[in-house]
Amino acid sequence: MCCYIAFSLGNFYASWYTLIPTSVILGLGGAPLWSAKCTYLTIAGTSYAEKAGKNAKDIINQYFGVFFLVFQSSGVWGNLISSLIFSQSSTKVEISEEDLACCGAYNCLADTTNTTDSAKPSHSLIYTLLGVYTASGVLAVLLIIIFLDQIKSDQAETEKEKLEIPSFWSTFLATFQHLKDKRQCLLIPLTMYSGFEQGFLSGDYTKAYVTCALGIQYVGYVMICFAAVNSLCSLLFGKISQFTGRKLLFALATVTNTACIIALLLWKPHPKQLAVFFVFPALWGLSDAVWQTQTNGLYGILFEKHKEAAFANCRLWESLGFVIAFGYSTKLQVYIKLYILLSVLVLSMVTYGAVECLEAKSSPGTPTATKKENGGPLTQETHM
Repeated sequence: MCCYIAFSLGNFYASWYTLIPTSVILGLGGAPLWSAKCTYLTIAGTSYAEKAGKNAKDIINQYFGVFFLVFQSSGVWGNLISSLIFSQSSTKVEISEEDLACCGAYNCLADTTNTTDSAKPSHSLIYTLLGVYTASGVLAVLLIIIFLDQIKSDQAETEKEKLEIPSFWSTFLATFQHLKDKRQCLLIPLTMYSGFEQGFLSGDYTKAYVTCALGIQYVGYVMICFAAVNSLCSLLFGKISQFTGRKLLFALATVTNTACIIALLLWKPHPKQLAVFFVFPALWGLSDAVWQTQTNGLYGILFEKHKEAAFANCRLWESLGFVIAFGYSTKLQVYIKLYILLSVLVLSMVTYGAVECLEAKSSPGTPTATKKENGGPLTQETHM
């Protein structure tokens, strides 16, 4: 978490000499933080399920739902803070019909930044914003140190195992050794798609649609809409997954994202269609809530004995999706990026379906046989 604070501090004097090193530091800190978070939630969910006599899978999904409710709500507060601070200097920019023709999927790469030049915030406002973000990071670290309980996994129950703490390199190598698991390899496209779709919304949609047609002052409010829907749906899907199952939720997210991609290919943004600019991030937030809660929950359920390596892979491939999405952001037109996004989505659903087939084959053949062997009714816990 201190690595995140270091990145905020680096932005006070934004240059290659400050942003590149702090970005490296951020990357080194971000992966362990997310792996620890996912492992912590999985262990806590499993422990509570055992004590309460409930299905561990359902509890883990609920825990991830609550976490992403809080996590995605940070997008609301962060964008609200930035919008309120930057609105103090923002002036309304008149956008001509000629400039509007360059907005949307078939955008003019050189001309989509024409609305941002006259709306640059002052240095004092930038320093105010960075000060708020840095102070929030420091507060977060203090809250973790003071209030977060330490929990240990079942593998570290005995004193002997507590002393045998794995080295950094063994943990590092375990991340790549985990790729020997066929299910992990099949989940790579799905995990990378999470990075692709988040990168597109935050990088391309806000630039080629919102900033181009409305102005930079609307970006924060559009992302607030995304974060608000995302956080509420994360809690909802975490709760209802025990009734619907993850397959139905993945299908819902796939249909919603596909419909959005096709609509973005056809839509020509115009300031008179203000409500439409908020519909897309709302639907995107609904889909992203599924990708985040169910994918992380799926990793926790499938790889229960190798949680650390599994979640490290989860963050690795999601981050790679981000890197690729931002890497070609300035090189390709938006419609090409949308076709890439759609192709990765289709591939990820095919490979995810293969994972479900493998899981179905590895599960007990018939409930009747299991019932007779156990001498009692087949419960969800017995099945697990």
